[in-house]
Amino acid sequence: MIFLLRHGETIWNSLGRFQGQKDSSLTERGIEQAEQAAKLLKKEVAGTERSFQLQVSPLGRTKETAARVKRILPLESHQEPQLMEVTIGCWDGMTKFEIDNEFPGMLDGSDAFDWYFKSPDGESFDAACARAKDWISGIRGTTVAISHGLFGRLVRGVYSGLSKREMLELPVPQYGFYRLRDGEFSLVGASAETISDVVA
Repeated sequence: MIFLLRHGETIWNSLGRFQGQKDSSLTERGIEQAEQAAKLLKKEVAGTERSFQLQVSPLGRTKETAARVKRILPLESHQEPQLMEVTIGCWDGMTKFEIDNEFPGMLDGSDAFDWYFKSPDGESFDAACARAKDWISGIRGTTVAISHGLFGRLVRGVYSGLSKREMLELPVPQYGFYRLRDGEFSLVGASAETISDVVA
């Protein structure tokens, strides 16, 4: 079983910047989200914590989130590069508006869900899915993972055998977390009011 968390809201999330493999710090709201997810997780795993491993993307925002989680649920953790966010290359750190201005025509025909993979030097959809599949295949025992918006979509999609479109349209809340078990996933603890669809 996998418990999949997304990092809390960051400054760039709030500005609509796709972070990719660049970074910005958690906002106050992001800290609150991380702590709330940790409290929910503690209830979920009460009494079985010692059998868990915590894997964390090595990017700053996920490490910040992990530090908040570990204050409430002291799990031994290690950094896992395979959990890093999808990079969109030279577009990392930019807004869609900036990309459209600096790379005219590159986003033509794209929509809110598939534009990430239009980058001239970013990670491809197939490569990112292969990374997700490889990470899932290496899981041994119950695992808590702290990752990112877009990559978290791909992890859930690969795990459940979804199509590309179904994967990219999945929600990416920063409150709560997903439980992945027996080829399915379910959201634990987030309500419609707290779901954020900002990616990265």
